[in-house]
Parts: sequence; structure tokens; C-alpha cells
Amino acid sequence: MDDYRIGVGDALQINVWRNPELTVAVPVRPDGKISMPLIGDVVAASLTATELSQNITKNLSSFVRSPQVTVIVSNPSSSDFQRRVRITGAVKSPQSIPFREGMTVLDLVLIAGGPNEFASANKARLYRKVNGELKVYKIRLDDLMSDGQVETNYPLQPSDIVSVPERAF
Repeated sequence: MDDYRIGVGDALQINVWRNPELTVAVPVRPDGKISMPLIGDVVAASLTATELSQNITKNLSSFVRSPQVTVIVSNPSSSDFQRRVRITGAVKSPQSIPFREGMTVLDLVLIAGGPNEFASANKARLYRKVNGELKVYKIRLDDLMSDGQVETNYPLQPSDIVSVPERAF
């Protein structure tokens, strides 16, 4: 799993060892930056805690001899929408819910109340971004739910979208 990337709205605890006046608890602003004593604004969004720590250390080194900086993400609120799974289309209750480890297509469909009476369930699709490219996987939802054919009961990943189309009349 990749290291967590800091996002807008996250709360950070930045500790500068033996410099309590430089130790701060700060939110990541909508412009993706944080404010620190002595060095001012620093870009935080899309960096890991380690990368941000290294940047702050470098910026502080002209003010403090050998600064030791630790960055802790105390509230990763930006991850809420990055780590969701969604189901749309011809289901009883379209959903956007927090991703949980071990979740499958069937779990998401059941949470959404199953396909509605207009669904073309065997034409459902799973949309997933893989290395910046959109991949589409066919889901035979009717076969999965009625006949127990589990071949298309894929394990879900954060940001996956399941779409169930309506059938043509």
C-alpha cells in the first residue's frame, strides 16, 4: 500500500525537537499549504508526512541548527472521499460509502438494496483507476446473485465505482 498523501483539510501535528515555539498543530488550507513560524507558508498537499518533514527541515535549517522535524497526520479528513466506493444506476439505493478492507462487489450491491426492477444486472460494470488509466470490468450481477456464479464478485479497492445499467424497453 502506498504511503498516505496529505490532503486539503487534514490536521497536522508538526514537532520540532527541542524547539517548542516551532511545534504547531495546523490544518492544511484550501490552497494546500500550511503556515509555520519562521518559514511561513509551506506546501503540504499531495506530499507524504516524510516528504513534508524533509521540506520543513530544509527550510528551518537556516534558522535552527540541525532541526529534527516530525510530521503526524492527526486527522486525515481529506481521505474520506479518496477511500470510498460507489454504486450507481439501476439499484434500489445508489450509495457512496467508506471503503472497508475485504469488501466485494456483492457487498456493495447488497448495501444498495440490490438491482431494481429496471436493471440489466448482467451488464453491470466495475470502473477502476489503475496507474492513472481507467479499467472497466464486466460484472454478471444476475448470475452472481441468482446462480452463485462468483467469478465476477471482484474484491473492491478505494475509489471503485459499480454501475448497473437499465435495460432497454
